[in-house]
Amino acid sequence: MSPVLPPPAPRFPVRRRPARRPATPLLPFCPAEPKPEAAALDPGEVGRHKVSLKRPTADCPPPQVQTSPASLVGIARLAAKAPAAETKRKSAGKPEYFFLPVKSILNRCESERVPFEWTINPYRGCEFACKYCYARYTHEYMEIDGREFERKIFVKQNAAALLARDVVNKYSHASKASGYTRAEHIAIGTATDPYQPAEREYGVTRACLEELARREGLSVSIITKSNQIVRDLDILKVIAAKSALSINVTVTTLKPRLARLLEPRAPRPDLRLAAVKELHDGGLHVGVSASPLIPGITDGEGELEGVAAAAKQAGAEWFFSGVLFLMPASAREFLPFVEAKFPKLAKQYREWYAKNGYAPETYRQQVSERVLQIRRKFGFASRPWEGDRPTFAQAQLALGWDASAVGGELQTMRPRAGR
Repeated sequence: MSPVLPPPAPRFPVRRRPARRPATPLLPFCPAEPKPEAAALDPGEVGRHKVSLKRPTADCPPPQVQTSPASLVGIARLAAKAPAAETKRKSAGKPEYFFLPVKSILNRCESERVPFEWTINPYRGCEFACKYCYARYTHEYMEIDGREFERKIFVKQNAAALLARDVVNKYSHASKASGYTRAEHIAIGTATDPYQPAEREYGVTRACLEELARREGLSVSIITKSNQIVRDLDILKVIAAKSALSINVTVTTLKPRLARLLEPRAPRPDLRLAAVKELHDGGLHVGVSASPLIPGITDGEGELEGVAAAAKQAGAEWFFSGVLFLMPASAREFLPFVEAKFPKLAKQYREWYAKNGYAPETYRQQVSERVLQIRRKFGFASRPWEGDRPTFAQAQLALGWDASAVGGELQTMRPRAGR
């Protein structure tokens, strides 16, 4: 029996309900212990409660709950000394920007719950200020309140140079997980959006992509809520010509006002779908993430199906969605938000999320089945495109790329040092 969700009796007696109630309750309560389905998870759902793996990283939280305060010391010290970054923005509501010196930009992810080995997050913190954002806990590594996640943005320094070194010294074209037959996978944007407004000024994501465009035989994915990604269409085409590249654009709802409430500074849903179409028309492999699905708010009848239909029309090749996951840092922001904006749901959310990060297993299983039916209806692939990922022996030769060339044309093939 779950230590988090108690049995319905005697603490939770069965309530009498009206005879004409919906067949599926808005938030059906289930006392079973939540167990995440790995196949239904996407990078935005994976979180942690100040926990630790053998080598913990803020980008890739492990599944088990352990307290590890010592792991916060190094990055907290760097953050405290981080110099302010100049900005051209004049608005009173702009966040504070800081330059953060880091030792690496390519971070190892050892969790078996996610389909990637490496992460790249060009920034710490995200101005989009999504109320449900699971990654707020990453600011706690720096001893900063998670509610400052959208107000204190840290720009990682020397990203391109660090990535060039990391790819040579860390990355392998023969991953152990694939039986040494496929390249290790790099996921960009697992904790913060790589195309948040800071990217317009500091260009860290662009710098990383330019470095990846100089390599071949990689496996790379990007996830974003921003239509700004189309700015880099030229570089993305170069990467796709030499490596396996997939792009995921997140659209949680088609309702602009609801999207503004949930994701205050992210681009409108229609702009994101327009980006999906432009990426697809540009010959790139792109899909749509409808994660997180927010119980009682974005899970209404036909809503998820509407997002899927719009995604299909825009040219998305795959579609996935997973139920809201709340880390403690996220719950401190999201639960008061629900109480203020959706008071009728507040009690149920407290029962589900006050002491546990996952919605009940029964509800999550229902959502998984719903997503499966959506995929069948619209002909979506069950998972993002992976492409051909050559082994290390096949990927010794890299193509040069001139960032100044119009459209990012490929140059003559020539040997390069490293891999």
